[in-house]
Amino acid sequence: MSVNGKRRLLGAAVGLGALGAGELLAAARGGSVLDGIGRLAADYAPVPVVETMVAQAGEHDKEMTRLGVALGGVAAAAGMALLPARLRTPAAVAFGAGTAAAALRSANRSVPGVAGGVTAAALLRAGLRRSTGPRHALLWAAAGTAMLAAAEVLVRREDQRHREVARRSGPWSAHAPVPEDGLGVEPGLSPLITPASKFYVADVNSRPPRIDPAQWRLAIGGRVAHRLRLSLAELAEQAVEFDAVMVCVHNTVGSGRCGNARWFGVPLTALLDHAVPEAGATRLVTRAADGYTISLPLEPLRTGEWPGYLVIGMNGEPLPPEHGFPARVFVPGIYGQYSGAKWITELELADDTHVDYWCKRGWPVEPLWVRPQARIDVATCGGTNSGKFTVAGVAWAPPHGVAGVEIRIDETEWLPVELGSELTPAAWRRWRTLVDLPPGVHTLQARVTSRSGEVQDSAERRPFPLGPGGLHTVTVTA
Repeated sequence: MSVNGKRRLLGAAVGLGALGAGELLAAARGGSVLDGIGRLAADYAPVPVVETMVAQAGEHDKEMTRLGVALGGVAAAAGMALLPARLRTPAAVAFGAGTAAAALRSANRSVPGVAGGVTAAALLRAGLRRSTGPRHALLWAAAGTAMLAAAEVLVRREDQRHREVARRSGPWSAHAPVPEDGLGVEPGLSPLITPASKFYVADVNSRPPRIDPAQWRLAIGGRVAHRLRLSLAELAEQAVEFDAVMVCVHNTVGSGRCGNARWFGVPLTALLDHAVPEAGATRLVTRAADGYTISLPLEPLRTGEWPGYLVIGMNGEPLPPEHGFPARVFVPGIYGQYSGAKWITELELADDTHVDYWCKRGWPVEPLWVRPQARIDVATCGGTNSGKFTVAGVAWAPPHGVAGVEIRIDETEWLPVELGSELTPAAWRRWRTLVDLPPGVHTLQARVTSRSGEVQDSAERRPFPLGPGGLHTVTVTA
């Protein structure tokens, strides 16, 4: 190995050790260096990078972000090792300052994360000055790996503790039993109501912020006649249950960034009536504890044309932290990117000068409505040497509801399927059919038609910037 190669290897090992020490120190006080840098990357990375990351990582985007941050830190340290000695200290100081600043971007705006960043920079500077040879590299790498693992254990333990605090803050509702839809239990078919543990999670944080429910209050302000501060208990007194599917704008055909839940929330019409919007208020800005903001047009929310809710419960329990505890905003029928703000601290009535988080990235200002879509969950053969296949799945077309679902085999004519009973028009609807296929390889496709007459778009389209399109297609062998 060349001299420069050895220096890079030693620098990478020192970087791993320094990063591990910084992360462990932050984790011991409830913070995280990695999460802060990850949030900074999500905020400022170019749109193509973010979209590629979402598409490739899928449901593992948070784990991939943390891993990418760690590898980036190690690579930066390897590069510093090649700098002249006089430049290593300024580089380490810059690294520490950047890391400390990034810690403040994490969901918990972590002061411990700042301390961890400073510690990492100090160790990096000392390690690059004093370490030599493979023995030192091995020690730094081993120590860094062990400390990163220990830090992860501490952070997960604190997250679990907060999850229990959130769970004990309710329940807020009696949670009426979910009726049967007539399709029973079909192996592989999504349940009528998605458990919170199986519900997709999409946001720009590696981990959710930890919010004390006893101290939390929802503030309603801005251009209102009456400013409000409401506790969870006060909100629960006005809340109602409703069933609705929530869909991420990145949910490509056949993927799982969607779920159907029984939510518990306060109609936004009630909150707005209490606050009394003033003249000039045109947008409802939802502000989250992590600094994320998104806004919605005020008038359709105020009149109820768009039924929106401040949600505090999910499937009979308080919201889990990853789903927005203690409160989130949800407007059924609008993609979650626009109405899925979590960890809400304030509802602000503002004018049209407010610029939303995602609009800075080139997404449309006005909300995108969820496109009707059918998904095939099951395509199983009835037995050996049989051509009979059970095909089943779910379909959604909020807010109008599902009028019908069809499938076709090998791009022939469309055939209607059996629909399960409907919970509400805003919820998804399960479907099932039995087909008899001749021997060979076959393609199955599904599409849905909404009650408004909209037929699922068959043209394939990436989510950015108008939402996904296409038909879910699976291949089976009879």
